[in-house]
Amino acid sequence: MAGRWVLLLVSFLLPGILLSEAAKILTIATLGGSHYLLMDRVSQILQDHGHNVTMLHKRGSSIIPDFKEEEKSYQVISWLLPEDYQKEFHKILSFYVKEAYNDRETFENLIKLMEQLGFQCSHLLSRRDIMDSLKNENFDLVIVESLDYCHFLIAEKLGKPFVSVLTTSFANVDFGLPSPSSYVPVFHSLLTDHMDFWGRVKNFLAFFTFSRRQWQVQSMYDNTIREHFPEGSRPVLSQLLLKAELWFVNSDFAFDFARPLLPNTVYVGGLMAKPTKPVPQDLENFIARFGNSGFVLVAMGSMVNITGIQEVLKEMNSAFAHLHQGVIWKCKHSHWPKDVNVAANVKLVDWLPQNDLLAHPSIRLFVNHGGLNSIMEAIQHGVPMVGIPIFGDHPENMVRVEAKKLGVSIKLKELKAETLALKMEQVIEDKRYKSAAVAASVITRSHPLTPAQRLVGWIDHILQTGGAAHLKPYAFQQPWHEQYLLDVFVFLLGLTLGAVWLCGKLLRVVSRWLCGARKLKET
Repeated sequence: MAGRWVLLLVSFLLPGILLSEAAKILTIATLGGSHYLLMDRVSQILQDHGHNVTMLHKRGSSIIPDFKEEEKSYQVISWLLPEDYQKEFHKILSFYVKEAYNDRETFENLIKLMEQLGFQCSHLLSRRDIMDSLKNENFDLVIVESLDYCHFLIAEKLGKPFVSVLTTSFANVDFGLPSPSSYVPVFHSLLTDHMDFWGRVKNFLAFFTFSRRQWQVQSMYDNTIREHFPEGSRPVLSQLLLKAELWFVNSDFAFDFARPLLPNTVYVGGLMAKPTKPVPQDLENFIARFGNSGFVLVAMGSMVNITGIQEVLKEMNSAFAHLHQGVIWKCKHSHWPKDVNVAANVKLVDWLPQNDLLAHPSIRLFVNHGGLNSIMEAIQHGVPMVGIPIFGDHPENMVRVEAKKLGVSIKLKELKAETLALKMEQVIEDKRYKSAAVAASVITRSHPLTPAQRLVGWIDHILQTGGAAHLKPYAFQQPWHEQYLLDVFVFLLGLTLGAVWLCGKLLRVVSRWLCGARKLKET
């Protein structure tokens, strides 16, 4: 009996003992903007839960202009690109964004950007001081961000297990999930999960374009792989994606379409949400001026600089002037054109506490660029949206927002004051949008575990179990002809054809025998 109680006590205490062991975790952030912000949040959460976290961070990113980093609770290893690399990258990035503003976002421009990331990766892997320092740390786990494939190569070079965080649209990367074309939209198809016949035709054909483009993007790292990995042990990027122990997806079914997942795929949408605080008094005073009409929040994300497009800025300002609500707009005073008067109901701010304002009881609408972090924050607080998608996954995200009745979108090239004003008034006045946003908020908040708890719990799980081999299907190890049963199909086809041939032979033999017997009777 005593032994039984000891066993029960050990089984109760053992998980706590295991969880109390801090792991050494490396997180990697080579991109700026929302990608960095999410990886920073992941690092902070894991550090706060007792792990020893180090972030490898590239300095000198201009994706967030004038961005000031706060002091971190985790360790940071920073590296800086040579000046010529930086200039070329910023030049290509600026061109890519400018073209997107003018509705000329092309795959060729994206390839040039990814090529630069490949060059940067080669430079980083050749930095013996950094790579040796990382190897000497002997990390237990590496957490990578999926948009820059260099992160996967760093983890492979260190020979450590790794977990991937998907910061962009779900369909942006193929990492082995079952994706039936009948109801899972392919990236850039701009389809929903409700497809008619022609929608399914379009989606099926889009799959081949997506696959070819994935291969082209990944090939931008081929020279880096040849340069830094010996022949015979060179990784294939498409296979490295399948090697991830876990995939954390910055989304939620309150926003995304339901689709098949594998056991090592975990939704953590809402990680950016933090406990809300009272908004600054100057903003509170501004909100109070509009009483029950409330206010509209406008924030176009870290990478989108609308002030660079004077005509768009003027149209937006004119549209806001039509509203009965106050408008708090994150827009730098220094970039505001001198020949334009700010609308009387608009307050321009260089910075704003977005999470706190979204939680404010007087908010009526959130105008944003369709970035995933902004959308997930809006859903968390039940705020309807008007989206102005610019590039990347923004259009895909807004397709989901509209399909879920969480808001509406307007293309940048179609943005006129009257159109934008009508769209905003439509979402504010039609209570169905607010109801859908509140319903989505209930879905995200009613999970048994918070996004942070899911993140930490699954990280602890794979640390305790030595990886996630038990969560990954054997299909990842099968050659493609086995995975798609082509060998079985060929075998059965051959068997069927052989049986048909044999039956034909037998029929001919029987036919000849019958003909021969008939001739004998006639003679």
